[in-house]
Amino acid sequence: MDNINKPGVPTLFEWAGGMETFVNLFDKFYDKVLDDDLLEPVFKHMSDQHRLHVAHFVAEVLGGPKIYSEQEGSHFIMISKHLQKYLTEAHRKRWMELLLLTADELSLPDDPEFRSAFMAYLEWGTRIAVINSKTDEVTEPTDVPMPQWGWGVVGGPYIP
Repeated sequence: MDNINKPGVPTLFEWAGGMETFVNLFDKFYDKVLDDDLLEPVFKHMSDQHRLHVAHFVAEVLGGPKIYSEQEGSHFIMISKHLQKYLTEAHRKRWMELLLLTADELSLPDDPEFRSAFMAYLEWGTRIAVINSKTDEVTEPTDVPMPQWGWGVVGGPYIP
């Protein structure tokens, strides 16, 4: 059983430090992205709100408030943001590298349990983003639920 809603166990969002942590993480991270030769061309046209939307999305997935899904978009909308971006494995790996570097610089929790769960979500999410970036339409229903990630999310094999 996952600990997403287990009484007495903080969510990943809470353990990381709350919304201020996620806003700061993605703000500093996207500074690095825009200064990176590989990622800058992909992200140079992002909206002024992109950083905040991604912070709200990831925070919600990790057990934070439903700001993204109730005020800014949905999982369907997030999927559609990646369509026809043609992301490569090199893009994905560099995105991950810069985000984890930023997490270390900002002293996000580095205990094995948190980092394992955090990394698991980022690996899953970035790999889904790469898959979706190579398509021109979302195959999920418009009401596809937001992912929920906790301390021990276990899924089955990926089926395209």
